[in-house]
Amino acid sequence: MRGLGAGTLSLEALVLLLAIQPIRVVGGDLGGATIAVIVALAVAAVVLAGMMRRHWAWHAGTVLQGALMLAGLLHWSLLALGIIFAVVWGYALHVRRVILG
Repeated sequence: MRGLGAGTLSLEALVLLLAIQPIRVVGGDLGGATIAVIVALAVAAVVLAGMMRRHWAWHAGTVLQGALMLAGLLHWSLLALGIIFAVVWGYALHVRRVILG
């Protein structure tokens, strides 16, 4: 189960970092603060991916999804990514609940 959570968070971090340039090109008015928020969310996802053996990391991952959706106030595409990864994270939590009981 840790691998599922870690993989989901690692993929999220990669997508966030790779999304910076397309957001800028497509019409995003990304300032330094917005880029810093994106990088901070990606770093938090990587750190949490490494902490999946701790029970609280699953709850922190849920909070991270909310923070990403909240970052949608900075740019609409971050809200879209937040919704997509919240659904994926919800599925990971569902699978965890089914397997671990």
